[in-house]
Amino acid sequence: MKKKFLQIENAAEEPRVLCIIQDITNSKTVNERITLNLPASTPLRKLFEDVANKVGYINGTFDLVWGNGINTADMAPLDHTSDKSLLDANFEPGKKNFLHLTDKDGEQPQIMLEDSSTGDDSAHDRLIGPLPREGSVGSTSDYVSQSYSYSSILNKSETGYVGLVNQAMTCYLNSLLQTLFMTPEFRNALYKWEFEESEEDPVTSIPYQLQRLFVLLQTSKKRAIETTDVTRSFGWDSSEAWQQHDVQELCRVMFDALEQKWKQTEQADLINELYQGKLKDYVRCLECGYEGWRIDTYLDIPLVIRPYGSSQAFASVEEALHAFIQPEILDGPNQYFCERCKKKCDARKGLRFLHFPYLLTLQLKRFDFDYTTMHRIKLNDRMTFPEELDMSTFIDVEDEKSPQTESCTDSGAENEGSCHSDQMSNDFSNDDGVDEGICLENSSGTEKISKPGLEKNSLIYELFSVMVHSGSAAGGHYYACIKSFSDDQWYSFNDQHVSRITQEDIKKTHGGSSGSRGYYSSAFASSTNAYMLIYRLKDPTRNAKFLEVDEYPEHIKNLVQRERELEEQEKRQREIERNTCKIKLFCLHPVKQVMMENKLEVHKDKTLKEAVEMAYKMMDLEEVIPVDCCRLVKYDEFHDYLERSYEGEEDTPMGLLLGGVKSTYMFDLLLETRKPDQVFQSYKPGEVMVKVHVVDLKAESVAAPVTVRAYLNQTVTEFKQLISKAIHLPAETMRIVLERCYNDLRLLTVPSKTLKAEGFFRSNKVFVESSETLDYQMAFTDSHLWKLLDRHANTIRLFVLLPEQSPGSYSKRTAYQKAGGDSGNVDDDCERVKGPVGNLKSVEAILEESTEKLKSLSLQQQQDGDNGDSSKSTETSDFENIESPLNERDSTSVDNRELEQHLQTSDPENFQSEERSDSDVNNDRSTSSVDSDILSSSHSSDTLCNADNAQIPLANGLDTHSITSSRRTKANEGKKETWDTAEEDSGTDSEYDESGKSRGEIQYMYFKAEPYATDEGSGEGHKWLMVHVDKRITLAAFKQHLEPFVGVLSSHFKVFRVYASNQEFESVRLNETLSSFSEDNKITIRLGRALKKGEYRVKVYQLLVNEQEPCKFLLDAVFAKGMTVRQSKEELIPQLREQCGLELSIDRFRLRKKTWKNPGTVFLDYHIYEEDINISSNWEVFLEVLDGVEKMKSMSQLAVLSRRWRPSEMKLDPFQEVVLESSSVDELREKLCEISGIPLEDIEFAKGRGTFPCDISVLDIHQDLDWNPKVSTLNVWPLYICDDGAVIFYRDKTEELMELTDEQRNELMKKESSRLQKTGHRVTYSPRKEKALKIYLDGAPNKDLTQD
Repeated sequence: MKKKFLQIENAAEEPRVLCIIQDITNSKTVNERITLNLPASTPLRKLFEDVANKVGYINGTFDLVWGNGINTADMAPLDHTSDKSLLDANFEPGKKNFLHLTDKDGEQPQIMLEDSSTGDDSAHDRLIGPLPREGSVGSTSDYVSQSYSYSSILNKSETGYVGLVNQAMTCYLNSLLQTLFMTPEFRNALYKWEFEESEEDPVTSIPYQLQRLFVLLQTSKKRAIETTDVTRSFGWDSSEAWQQHDVQELCRVMFDALEQKWKQTEQADLINELYQGKLKDYVRCLECGYEGWRIDTYLDIPLVIRPYGSSQAFASVEEALHAFIQPEILDGPNQYFCERCKKKCDARKGLRFLHFPYLLTLQLKRFDFDYTTMHRIKLNDRMTFPEELDMSTFIDVEDEKSPQTESCTDSGAENEGSCHSDQMSNDFSNDDGVDEGICLENSSGTEKISKPGLEKNSLIYELFSVMVHSGSAAGGHYYACIKSFSDDQWYSFNDQHVSRITQEDIKKTHGGSSGSRGYYSSAFASSTNAYMLIYRLKDPTRNAKFLEVDEYPEHIKNLVQRERELEEQEKRQREIERNTCKIKLFCLHPVKQVMMENKLEVHKDKTLKEAVEMAYKMMDLEEVIPVDCCRLVKYDEFHDYLERSYEGEEDTPMGLLLGGVKSTYMFDLLLETRKPDQVFQSYKPGEVMVKVHVVDLKAESVAAPVTVRAYLNQTVTEFKQLISKAIHLPAETMRIVLERCYNDLRLLTVPSKTLKAEGFFRSNKVFVESSETLDYQMAFTDSHLWKLLDRHANTIRLFVLLPEQSPGSYSKRTAYQKAGGDSGNVDDDCERVKGPVGNLKSVEAILEESTEKLKSLSLQQQQDGDNGDSSKSTETSDFENIESPLNERDSTSVDNRELEQHLQTSDPENFQSEERSDSDVNNDRSTSSVDSDILSSSHSSDTLCNADNAQIPLANGLDTHSITSSRRTKANEGKKETWDTAEEDSGTDSEYDESGKSRGEIQYMYFKAEPYATDEGSGEGHKWLMVHVDKRITLAAFKQHLEPFVGVLSSHFKVFRVYASNQEFESVRLNETLSSFSEDNKITIRLGRALKKGEYRVKVYQLLVNEQEPCKFLLDAVFAKGMTVRQSKEELIPQLREQCGLELSIDRFRLRKKTWKNPGTVFLDYHIYEEDINISSNWEVFLEVLDGVEKMKSMSQLAVLSRRWRPSEMKLDPFQEVVLESSSVDELREKLCEISGIPLEDIEFAKGRGTFPCDISVLDIHQDLDWNPKVSTLNVWPLYICDDGAVIFYRDKTEELMELTDEQRNELMKKESSRLQKTGHRVTYSPRKEKALKIYLDGAPNKDLTQD
């Protein structure tokens, strides 16, 4: 005892070792940590056992290596069989000892199966509730909360049964399929059916796919199998997997489908033989004893949990069955008309069971509707059910004594608990013998129940399946508890998990809670309870056993063999997959210089040399370079970093080289190429990669990168020497700038500082300049080098598609083309004349000459504008009033080239630009603004594109592509616009600021453009520009730079950004920069006047109230703030005539509000936009053509659209507008009386529902609308008519509804359904409806226009 005490005391004093283990075998577990605090004397073997139990791996299938900042690839793993103590194995007590859990011999650890370590009665095995969903948070004490994956279904459950994979929300399907599989009579009958492939497609054959599924459930070695083939045979797509349905509904629909598929086969009557019972629906007169009745069939019996209005639920299934057949007395107002008594009499109405099926299905109706909250609820009350159920007490033994009288026809008064008839339970039944009101002879009624005493004595049923629902009425989870007839053991079939359960677990599904809480007691009960019960008749002569393998029919044996072969093939493929390394592969194409990406899949035993050959073929380099000029290197694509090369390891297996087979790797591979005369560079671990860009200050260019490799402990001086050898520049005058991140430039000035201290990482970019200039002495942020690098970092390349330069409606733009340098030909803009400088005109002379030309053109244009039609649109006056002779155009082009050459030698200080004035841009809409732009020097670039496409430095730092910013003439100085000078911003950005100065002139930004040839079919007349531009430039300045290439003012073209899907979106915010644009984005230029300040683009639609499509797009227009409605109508008239062919007078049409497709407020001519009418970007309005003079004169009036309903003809009249002076209902009635001639007292009206034109079926309108509401004004509930455009239906209440035959009704129903679907106006705002469950017998859904 003392010795034991000393051992305990010593153990308490023994130092402990803290081990922190990181699992790096999988990307999902790489962030997981487990912590073990063990005594220092613990042997290594015990450490491995503890880790295995903690992480759920089989001991011996993983390695542990040190992770204390040491490269694990160079460390030997710890011995998992060693008895060496942790202290002797160099573990340090009192400190954190980091370990990495890695793959063993290149193979991932094997997961310990949950079932293998637990007994039959374990807590896990007895879990019958819904399992946690993937990604759910488990207990914090468990290291691995294994989420469901494919690997978890590879091993069969120890129960011997196979589960079914839940596709998404198909648990209800899985429960029913497992129940059918565990039913011997159903499974055996299904196996006897033979599929004829010549007659049917196996993919769409429901019985065949069920056969395959049952064979797999019986023979597969997997833990769970997929049900996708079965659902595909139902005609379902992937969306059906996300739709949860009722399991009882599925049972009915599936049985109907099987009956259809089995017609004219031995299994044609299988469903009825197994599941169908019969009952009598009767009504008996209490005065004379006359009884009318009919025979109904059923496949299941629905049992009410709680009687309607009661707070007390039935205690058991037996009670519910007694209530089901309990008759009710029809008395008082519910009296029954007796055919024999010829009067209404008290009667007894009820149901009697005549025949019970072999397999009895009971549905517990747990879903109800709460009329207090108006929501569906689930009743979780307790309802017990026995393991053996005696149904003899419910059979009708008096049926033989029923009087032979004619049946009554008043069977429509059956209670809510009655079963469906044959036509309800079997949609395909054509048996008229069970129709309502048909008299059946005594012989037919008792034929199936002859020998009642015998049947009564043998009506003992045993429970074998309980389908459980867990959740609420809004959704939940189904699973099945099924008793096997092979061993009488209960099992829980919960999707892919199958486990043993006990009778106690079955009792837990009775539902209920402790204590009584009244009507809402079920709200506090367990939500997991039985929903469907299936019993089997105990009859030794009929009770079947499952077919053994040797008893299978020949076609099933063949099917089993085929499925086994497929499973073996899948297993072999899985084994290959398990030993295949899958890693990202990159390659920079040696000719195209484009980075290519692919995935390399190579077996772990393949050598590096073989992997190179595979990658070489995968990247299609056979015709480009020899395979000897390629090699694979370790690569970090995120940092663009070459980690290491594999010299001398050509014969090493890829599994060892990559560190094992893993689902994901923390690195990539690069297929590196070289020229035949080059030698591969060696990349060693620990090196950093540096991309060196050489900067030429004189040429203002940045060269392509040269890659060098350095070490972080090198000094800046040593690094300069390294770069000097690589690029052959002197190290003494070398300046190195490190770009640590975007726009973060750092000059390396301390020679003794290490690269690590300067912020170098795995992959780096530096800029190197080594010229002997004064720029070296300036502060870095003021130097030419910094400005050049800053421009380089912010410059992006864009591809601009110019509009078509056709001689059509825009051919009269040549006046501006002269001012802009003949931008109709982009190629001429980049052509540079290299003649002698002395032959050039002075800049002032060229500008003066150009100014005079534009002055004369401006005067001519003003004269043309004054003499022309004042009603012409802005676009017409801007583009189409100027003609230009060809010789004048040519001379201007020459002048421009002369000006460009002179700029190369002129002093920039002598070249001044003039500001733009408001009058040049915001000119009157009746005159042209083309005369306002000529050549200017602002917004230029730093390089020049000559004929040889070489870079020519400019002394003044200008680029001739951008010497097109506006210099305004003095001809229009002093003019001011008044209509767009409102103080508030209208929500759109003007191209000019408040002083009239162009926003683009505020700050200089780099811009360079040159023509670009593309293979894309942009159409004849279109040209592309390749533009290099500083993305900090504003859209306004960018548009001004594009003016000479487009050929019109920036205010007369629009910029559209093209996205990857080829969708185009207009860029309208002129004061925003191009920072959201990316490298190589595409831009489309479209002609059309851009918006000025206070202007809005408006889409105009025509309202056609009596057309099938009442909303028709007409055109885009521009409305301005401060403009009246009449002014906008005046501007619309010529546009409607030219673009739409509509010849309208100003008083014969109106504009009105448009809200989606609904017409709203009528705009009156004197209304002013922004003051009386709110206007916004992308606004939409209706244009409505009037039949006569406008009746709307004041805002106090109300315009509604009325439509007469004629019930005697089953048709609707066209719309008629009714203008009311007030919101009085009496006035509305009077107006309707005037236009229809219906007497005032006979008029009934109702408000239309939904979107205009409020379409409704003529079969529904008479009863579905809220006719004749009891209100005195229109602006109160339930009408709420407060604005123009409401739809009012009205009718004559004395007019009788047309009586339709069934044939007429069906024909009208088809026509109406087709009409409403074509118009597309059946739009409701109700919550999402449940999708009906359907099984399509042809394997695909049929589009039935007659169904909603």
